[in-house]
Amino acid sequence: MKYYIIAGEASGDLHGSNLIREILRLDTDAAIRCWGGDLMQAAGATLVKHYRDLAFMGFAEVVKNLPTIFRNIRFCKEDILAWQPDTLVLIDYPGFNLRIAEWAKQKGFRVIYYISPQVWAWKENRVKKMKQCIDRMLCILPFEKAYYKEKWNWEVDYVGHPLVEVVEMEELGIRSEELGIVHHSPFTIHHISPTPASKLLTPNSAVVALLPGSRKQEIEKKLPVMLEVAKSFPEYRFIVAMAPGQEDGFYQPFLEPYQNVGAVRNETYKLLMRSDAALVTSGTATLETALLGVPEVVCYKGSNISYQIAKRLIKIKYISLVNLIMDKMVVKELIQEEMNTANLVKELNILLYDAQKRSQLADDYRALKNKLSAGGHASANAAAIIYRFSKTGQ
Repeated sequence: MKYYIIAGEASGDLHGSNLIREILRLDTDAAIRCWGGDLMQAAGATLVKHYRDLAFMGFAEVVKNLPTIFRNIRFCKEDILAWQPDTLVLIDYPGFNLRIAEWAKQKGFRVIYYISPQVWAWKENRVKKMKQCIDRMLCILPFEKAYYKEKWNWEVDYVGHPLVEVVEMEELGIRSEELGIVHHSPFTIHHISPTPASKLLTPNSAVVALLPGSRKQEIEKKLPVMLEVAKSFPEYRFIVAMAPGQEDGFYQPFLEPYQNVGAVRNETYKLLMRSDAALVTSGTATLETALLGVPEVVCYKGSNISYQIAKRLIKIKYISLVNLIMDKMVVKELIQEEMNTANLVKELNILLYDAQKRSQLADDYRALKNKLSAGGHASANAAAIIYRFSKTGQ
């Protein structure tokens, strides 16, 4: 059968690549055409458009690139019509994909959406149109199934969260490297201070990971507060996970005043697996940290105007995916003014030295992983539904 898959971001490329491998296991004759990235292409799909040509962040950039966006939408429709797939699979990326879904349904194509837009948080009015143009919605958060059923009378499928298998595969690869099973690069510490790197991190080092986010603005807001905590824990090494899009030099002024800090690049999972605790910016990283079993404090600090707007628009009880999924305060959230050095020191002390808290966290993390596994891996569960629906329409 013929599948047309659209992902518009790096995360969609990652999850799309695992989905493609599972589809090809079930349907060995499958022909797959995609919008995505290198990973989806390597998994066996013909790449039509790279996500690098689609990602426009921020209102000003979107407005500036409107002609390109409209050209992409027009080309996508033409390419789908020319190829005539049995099923169209849309992965997240709602601004683009919901437009394509509405059009595709009108043209008579079968439409499956994998990784639901987070309409339970904001833009809830999208659901009415989504119900009309999406044949099967595949959700990755356990509470989404009840949300759609109870609030919208829409039966959707919960397939589990694709990060579970990603984390498991990364963890397995890292542990294999440590056992010398495969060739690997060393765990590289970038350290900008008078202390030699050799003294910064030894095999027996006690480590706290700092994940301050990926955008300059959020890093500038949060990283100085996180680093101040290092002064209260001289026995620990505080290691920053540098964002792929930021240069080493950007971090230098932040790190220079401290003796027990350093940084790593492109090795966040390795860092977390070596860490006793972590201070983590709200977002997907909070879930990755929990799935790796690392005690964490969730941090959010933005401009006051942005925070006030977000607080009024986004209707959620917690900012951390861990807490949202478990529907309780599993990990501490420090938001805006609460995210200060004194509070971080207090919470980190609890995570590092309160055995009862660490034990409770371990239990909650196990329960979280069970919830997100949904009886198997998300990619395999999703591929089974997509294959069956493509074949039978059910």
